[in-house]
Amino acid sequence: MGELVVPIVLGIEPKLFMGHSAVALSDDRILVLKGNSSSDDCTWFLEVDTPFVREQKKNFETEVVAWSKGVIGTAEKPIVISGPSGVGKGTLISTLMKEFPDLFGFSVSHTTRAPRDKEKNGVHYHFTEKGVMEKEIEGGKFLEFASVHGNLYGTSVEAVEVVADAGKRCILDIDVQGARSVKASSLEAIFIFICPPSFEELEKRLCARGTETEVQIQKRLRNARAELEQGNSPGLFDHILVNDDLHTCYESLKKLLCLNEGMDNIQKPSPRLVGLPTDHSVSKIDQKILIDSGGAEVEQASKNLYVLDLSLLKGGAPGRTRGLNMYPINHLANGVNGVKQLS
Repeated sequence: MGELVVPIVLGIEPKLFMGHSAVALSDDRILVLKGNSSSDDCTWFLEVDTPFVREQKKNFETEVVAWSKGVIGTAEKPIVISGPSGVGKGTLISTLMKEFPDLFGFSVSHTTRAPRDKEKNGVHYHFTEKGVMEKEIEGGKFLEFASVHGNLYGTSVEAVEVVADAGKRCILDIDVQGARSVKASSLEAIFIFICPPSFEELEKRLCARGTETEVQIQKRLRNARAELEQGNSPGLFDHILVNDDLHTCYESLKKLLCLNEGMDNIQKPSPRLVGLPTDHSVSKIDQKILIDSGGAEVEQASKNLYVLDLSLLKGGAPGRTRGLNMYPINHLANGVNGVKQLS
């Protein structure tokens, strides 16, 4: 560029560290390996010209870079479930969570309103200041947001990633407008719309609850009619389930998510962590990074050679970069052939 520019830095930054190596992967990102760390924290990507960075450059009208933490393994696609008030989606989700508590998790939403009695920060909501949330929205850190009675509510990218980090599949219970925003984001998700057998049946269910006034019911019905029209918009939802009978609809939902009896629903074990010392060296061969984690003795050197496979990368800033695979190789046993097989 011919001039020194200090860019805006977005994404979740790594904590300060000493000792690292860096490899330019392409024109759009740089791989940074932190020394003195385990494989769940040693791999980071500095994005300089990815689609997210280019979009943010337009927003800020200046140079932008973004950090993204590298994660070994993949994560199941999040599930976005939408539907009008009274359709029963809350019951479906709570039943799913109760039957499969180790497989699913909720993303905790952000809000700028004050906490109510017994509400805990980070459990019921992430309570934050309006200015802070507006800045993070501007920085592309939110998948969807809305202003309700002067307060902001929204789902952050980080809230969804935290669920995946715990080895669970994230469920987002959001309205159609929020689903549309998530659809337009970089998040790869499954979009499911729950609808009633008829508008008249929905009206009966809302009236039968007996928890709202007539004015509130009419407002919900107006919103429901609009959501039903939007829910049938082509290209928005991947699947539409009719909740005529709760049990039947729930079984259809389980089948859709491959949760029927006989399916393997056991959570996959986390990958084995590999320690990376401060002193190490790296080399790049195609989509694989050869990591020599040191060892002066020849016998010791054979135990400190690892491969970081980048061929299945997915995601990126402002969330995680997933799909990494790290494994050791026996340098002495494989000799030159061991290095050749990396390509």
